[in-house]
Amino acid sequence: MADRSPGARLREAWTAHPIMIPGAFNALTARMAERLGFEAVYLSGGALSAGWAGLPDIGLLSVNEFAEAARVLVSATSLPVLCDADTGFGEAINVERTVRLYETAGAAGLHLEDQIMPKRCGHLSGKTLVESKAMEAKIRAATSARHDPDFVIIARTDARSVEGFDAAVSRARAYLVAGADMIFPEALESAAEFAEFARLVNAPLIANMTEFGKSPLLNFADLAEMGYRAVLYPLTPFRAAMKAAEQTLASLKREGTQRGEVDRMLSRIDLYDLIGYTDWEARDRAHFGGDPV
Repeated sequence: MADRSPGARLREAWTAHPIMIPGAFNALTARMAERLGFEAVYLSGGALSAGWAGLPDIGLLSVNEFAEAARVLVSATSLPVLCDADTGFGEAINVERTVRLYETAGAAGLHLEDQIMPKRCGHLSGKTLVESKAMEAKIRAATSARHDPDFVIIARTDARSVEGFDAAVSRARAYLVAGADMIFPEALESAAEFAEFARLVNAPLIANMTEFGKSPLLNFADLAEMGYRAVLYPLTPFRAAMKAAEQTLASLKREGTQRGEVDRMLSRIDLYDLIGYTDWEARDRAHFGGDPV
């Protein structure tokens, strides 16, 4: 696999069969996903904004912060990493730089959305959209900027919540003509809409199964049967981890000890295994001939 680019490996995966892509909010989550047999991971802007900076997902982080987060995930796993790129961090000319930074970081691809900055979470109200022609220009800029033709450019449309279902279909078709490799219809509101979108848009499609949003949490097998080639779970591990942290902290504060929570923690042995601690020790001894600190 070493001779194939991350983008090529991502394309091969969804071409062979539909794939689940969980969000990896840090390096070890990406490594866990790989060990559990997932075939790709996702860098979510929502998880990065909230988990790393304690900020809402409204376009406050810079392209450099996103690219650095992508680089960290890429270094932690051999899986292809698909990345959120918000609105591309500017106009079409800015999208060129975004693509180059993500590609240099080792990402397999990115998705661009057709919102106006400041953007909003795709499952909140109050979104506004750029004109379709402006988004098409961003897609053309993205495809022209990539060095690897297999680097994946996904066009996300938020039109369903703003202009309606038919507009989402129309925009998706225009984005394909502009050169998008895959279409991401955000915030569809029923299983029937997911099925109808797949019937009307002849392209590789990716679905977003984020919790607490406008879309129902459909079964992966059902989405695959509809024709979706990939399904995102962008915040699932992050939300679960944050809830567990909250419960553990509350118990510690209440009980004055963490003893009652230990069985729900990742053990020292498992953590050391996940981070490859023994390999680091062995290399340290080989390099210096002494005991590591």
